[in-house]
Amino acid sequence: MSNTLTWVEVGPAANIPQQGARTLQTETDRIAIFRTLDDQIFALLDRCPHKQGPLAQGIVHGHFVTCPLHNMVFSLETGEAQGPDDGCAAKVECKVIDGIVRVGLTELQAGLRHAG
Repeated sequence: MSNTLTWVEVGPAANIPQQGARTLQTETDRIAIFRTLDDQIFALLDRCPHKQGPLAQGIVHGHFVTCPLHNMVFSLETGEAQGPDDGCAAKVECKVIDGIVRVGLTELQAGLRHAG
């Protein structure tokens, strides 16, 4: 399989609340799409690497999200845990074009199958 991403339109950025998130279910994963107070959009897999907590239900502050299960803080820009915690929430590529959010899905996430 290649590393080519399939860009999927999610919808208007305005539909994601500031300091909140929406989720997108793919073939293999659930993706949390976050909107910050300064209207930047970020996406991570919707699971904390520690206890699989739903990051979309966490508290968004600045460019960070706090896991609702045990208060682990992750950078929305990189997915890296902050402070003394170790771990990384998987980052998902996303972009906003003309106010519309798009996420980049891998072939497995997009459900693409290849013969061979």
